[in-house]
Amino acid sequence: MNVYDQAHSLASAMKQSDEFKEFSRLRELAYQDNTNKELLDAYKKLQYKMQARLAGGESMDEEELKRMQQISALLQYNQDASAYLMAEFRFQSLLADIYKILADAAGINLDMLQG
Repeated sequence: MNVYDQAHSLASAMKQSDEFKEFSRLRELAYQDNTNKELLDAYKKLQYKMQARLAGGESMDEEELKRMQQISALLQYNQDASAYLMAEFRFQSLLADIYKILADAAGINLDMLQG
Protein backbone atom coordinates (compact mmCIF):
# COMPACT_ATOMS: atom_id res chain seq x y z
CA MET A 1 0.00 0.00 0.00
CA ASN A 2 1.45 3.37 -1.06
CA VAL A 3 1.02 6.00 1.67
CA TYR A 4 0.89 8.82 -0.87
CA ASP A 5 -1.92 7.12 -2.76
CA GLN A 6 -3.81 6.82 0.53
CA ALA A 7 -3.18 10.51 1.25
CA HIS A 8 -4.65 11.43 -2.14
CA SER A 9 -7.65 9.21 -1.41
CA LEU A 10 -8.10 10.97 1.93
CA ALA A 11 -7.88 14.37 0.22
CA SER A 12 -10.53 13.27 -2.27
CA ALA A 13 -12.77 12.01 0.52
CA MET A 14 -12.36 15.32 2.38
CA LYS A 15 -13.44 17.22 -0.74
CA GLN A 16 -16.59 15.09 -0.80
CA SER A 17 -17.38 15.72 2.86
CA ASP A 18 -20.37 17.84 3.84
CA GLU A 19 -18.06 20.09 5.88
CA PHE A 20 -15.88 20.90 2.87
CA LYS A 21 -18.80 21.37 0.50
CA GLU A 22 -20.49 23.79 2.89
CA PHE A 23 -17.21 25.59 3.58
CA SER A 24 -16.56 26.02 -0.17
CA ARG A 25 -20.11 27.16 -0.91
CA LEU A 26 -20.12 29.73 1.88
CA ARG A 27 -16.60 30.94 1.06
CA GLU A 28 -17.68 31.67 -2.50
CA LEU A 29 -20.78 33.47 -1.28
CA ALA A 30 -18.91 35.56 1.30
CA TYR A 31 -16.16 36.55 -1.11
CA GLN A 32 -18.59 37.81 -3.76
CA ASP A 33 -18.93 41.07 -1.86
CA ASN A 34 -15.82 43.28 -2.12
CA THR A 35 -16.20 44.71 1.38
CA ASN A 36 -16.49 41.20 2.84
CA LYS A 37 -13.47 40.12 0.82
CA GLU A 38 -11.34 42.98 2.14
CA LEU A 39 -12.46 42.43 5.74
CA LEU A 40 -12.02 38.65 5.56
CA ASP A 41 -8.57 38.98 3.99
CA ALA A 42 -7.48 41.49 6.64
CA TYR A 43 -8.90 39.31 9.42
CA LYS A 44 -7.15 36.18 8.14
CA LYS A 45 -3.86 38.03 7.71
CA LEU A 46 -4.01 39.20 11.32
CA GLN A 47 -5.11 35.74 12.46
CA TYR A 48 -2.11 34.06 10.79
CA LYS A 49 0.21 36.71 12.16
CA MET A 50 -1.15 36.12 15.67
CA GLN A 51 -0.77 32.35 15.35
CA ALA A 52 2.81 32.70 14.13
CA ARG A 53 3.71 35.02 17.00
CA LEU A 54 2.10 32.79 19.60
CA ALA A 55 3.86 29.73 18.14
CA GLY A 56 7.12 31.64 18.41
CA GLY A 57 6.49 32.48 22.05
CA GLU A 58 5.72 36.14 21.35
CA SER A 59 2.66 38.09 22.35
CA MET A 60 0.28 39.74 19.91
CA ASP A 61 0.82 43.42 19.15
CA GLU A 62 -1.86 45.40 21.02
CA GLU A 63 -2.81 47.47 17.97
CA GLU A 64 -3.13 44.39 15.78
CA LEU A 65 -5.22 42.62 18.40
CA LYS A 66 -7.53 45.64 18.65
CA ARG A 67 -7.81 45.80 14.84
CA MET A 68 -8.60 42.07 14.69
CA GLN A 69 -11.36 42.48 17.30
CA GLN A 70 -12.84 45.40 15.35
CA ILE A 71 -12.86 43.43 12.10
CA SER A 72 -14.31 40.40 13.89
CA ALA A 73 -17.17 42.51 15.23
CA LEU A 74 -17.94 43.79 11.75
CA LEU A 75 -17.84 40.31 10.26
CA GLN A 76 -20.22 38.95 12.90
CA TYR A 77 -22.89 41.37 11.69
CA ASN A 78 -22.63 40.12 8.12
CA GLN A 79 -24.61 36.91 7.66
CA ASP A 80 -22.56 35.62 4.70
CA ALA A 81 -19.19 36.30 6.34
CA SER A 82 -20.28 34.95 9.70
CA ALA A 83 -21.67 31.74 8.16
CA TYR A 84 -18.47 31.29 6.17
CA LEU A 85 -16.26 31.67 9.25
CA MET A 86 -18.37 29.15 11.17
CA ALA A 87 -18.16 26.68 8.26
CA GLU A 88 -14.41 27.24 8.13
CA PHE A 89 -14.17 26.46 11.84
CA ARG A 90 -16.13 23.22 11.37
CA PHE A 91 -13.90 22.18 8.47
CA GLN A 92 -10.75 23.03 10.45
CA SER A 93 -12.10 20.86 13.28
CA LEU A 94 -12.39 17.99 10.80
CA LEU A 95 -8.78 18.58 9.72
CA ALA A 96 -7.63 18.69 13.34
CA ASP A 97 -9.39 15.38 14.05
CA ILE A 98 -7.68 13.79 11.04
CA TYR A 99 -4.30 15.16 12.09
CA LYS A 100 -4.82 13.74 15.59
CA ILE A 101 -5.64 10.31 14.14
CA LEU A 102 -2.45 10.42 12.04
CA ALA A 103 -0.35 11.66 14.95
CA ASP A 104 -1.71 8.92 17.21
CA ALA A 105 -0.84 6.30 14.57
CA ALA A 106 2.69 7.69 14.42
CA GLY A 107 3.02 7.80 18.21
CA ILE A 108 3.21 11.59 18.29
CA ASN A 109 1.80 13.11 21.46
CA LEU A 110 -0.15 16.30 20.73
CA ASP A 111 -1.21 16.92 24.33
CA MET A 112 1.30 19.75 24.68
CA LEU A 113 -0.61 21.73 22.03
CA GLN A 114 -3.76 21.86 24.11
CA GLY A 115 -4.30 24.92 26.27
